[in-house]
Amino acid sequence: MSIKLTTKAIRSSCITFVALTALLLAGCASSPTKTDNICDIFAEKRGWYAAAIDASERWGGPVTIPMAIMYQESSFRADAKPPMRYFLGFIPYGRASSAYGYAQVKTGTWADYQKDIGSSFRDRDDFEDAIDFIFWYMDKSQKRNGVSKWDGYNQYLNYHEGHGGYARGSYKNKTWLKRVAKKVDTRSKTYSAQYRQCKERLDRGWLRRLFF
Repeated sequence: MSIKLTTKAIRSSCITFVALTALLLAGCASSPTKTDNICDIFAEKRGWYAAAIDASERWGGPVTIPMAIMYQESSFRADAKPPMRYFLGFIPYGRASSAYGYAQVKTGTWADYQKDIGSSFRDRDDFEDAIDFIFWYMDKSQKRNGVSKWDGYNQYLNYHEGHGGYARGSYKNKTWLKRVAKKVDTRSKTYSAQYRQCKERLDRGWLRRLFF
């Protein structure tokens, strides 16, 4: 009897541990509660701020434009994918592209990023890796097409159309895309104004966690 009780207790403890681990992992990957204010985002997701600062220092540029791009692409959802396409309105036949994750990166482009930085241990559904990718892409946009890292409008056009597409002017007749790029630029400027109000507080908290 005691052996059965012990076995039951062990099994119950294991189930509880697995459940708690799943909840913790889900919490780490969950979207921020408030996404219209960058101060609220970083206050809730402290690790995101450290990752954004690290990427900014590595590649150069403000943290606000990549965050605005990520908002547009996935609304900060780790498992975001393009919508499913349907034949005759009800027969699914695949998604529009292989884009996935926080930054909505296609498989081939992600492979280019991994090769360029020399690391295959990167995941599109990991915020730290996704924000680093966006900074990396913005760095390429500046080097290839001469777009400032502080130009949210043209950085987003590069991001959406690709460096070659942007250079060919593929966005010029896409009125809808230019509207979206304007929204990204406006959001980045809003984030920038908000960030100036909380940067000192965020930096202080980040450094305290780093050294103490």
